[in-house]
Amino acid sequence: MKVFTTFPQADLRDIPAAIKGIEEDGYDGIVSLENRHDPFLPLAVAAVHSQRLMLATGVAIAFPRSPMVAANIGWDLQRASAGRFELGLGSQVRGHNERRFSVEWLPPARRMREYVEAVRAIWETWRTGQRLNYEGEFYNFSLMTPNFTPEPLEVPLPRITMAAVGPAMLRTAGRVCDGVRLHAFCTRPYLEHQVLPELMTGLGESSRTLDEFEISGGGFVCTGPDDQSVQEMVDWVRYRIGFYGSTKAYWPVFEEHDLLDLGQELNFLSKNDGWSKMASLVSDDVVREFAAVGRHDEIAQAISERFGGLTDAIGASASPEIPADLPPDVIEDIQAI
Repeated sequence: MKVFTTFPQADLRDIPAAIKGIEEDGYDGIVSLENRHDPFLPLAVAAVHSQRLMLATGVAIAFPRSPMVAANIGWDLQRASAGRFELGLGSQVRGHNERRFSVEWLPPARRMREYVEAVRAIWETWRTGQRLNYEGEFYNFSLMTPNFTPEPLEVPLPRITMAAVGPAMLRTAGRVCDGVRLHAFCTRPYLEHQVLPELMTGLGESSRTLDEFEISGGGFVCTGPDDQSVQEMVDWVRYRIGFYGSTKAYWPVFEEHDLLDLGQELNFLSKNDGWSKMASLVSDDVVREFAAVGRHDEIAQAISERFGGLTDAIGASASPEIPADLPPDVIEDIQAI
């Protein structure tokens, strides 16, 4: 099992020292998030200050960026990192696309499929020199001249992964991507009963198996050196579950556990300035459905029980503001799962 962590994104000057420590501790890679800050700029700094870490956007919001823009950034980061970059994409929900990014909302699963295909078509043109000719329902690319063609890559093309929660997006990820980035708002039963069957359907449509596909994430990790620090993480995750659970797009996970009433209560609070009250509705039992919980000396076993046999990679931290603090020997124990 691979172990990823977050890293500072607020100030690019903090990245080199943080990356040095993350690499020395033995983590497999880092992920950048698109929340308060751009996800690509921090990875550019990390690419030239690291030697072996995998670098991934987890995730970059696709639709506000043309596939040409994403292709260009991905190509440059793959070159700068000598082949260690992974382009993780996500659609975001309708409200954020329309009201935060001012982007027209179109059928997201079909559009994401085309987005990935278009990025790969652009890369193939740059790699081979063949004429660019991608025609789809949402994207069309037919112009590429030497002046706009970047220098050749001496490493393989970047892998592309996709964030997915619902059935249509899961099938799309299985059909066109190298892996899926599951939201932390996920439980083991939901992964087993809903996620895997949809992924297998998509993989079948592309004549592939799970051996050719990476499943990343699918839950939270609450850990620390002592019980108090673990409880602080549990309370942080409790709020995140309330925050995400207030959005209808995530309710299929609640439905798997007969918790739709909880989702409706959280949604009501979100519309009535009740953000501070959400965490109080999320019980410890619910937190443990979504998270592996335990001190550093317990967490490897908890991760094995929560993620083992289903997930190929986990995120040891869910926020750049709360970096993972796993000791190197614990990282090795998790990697052995």
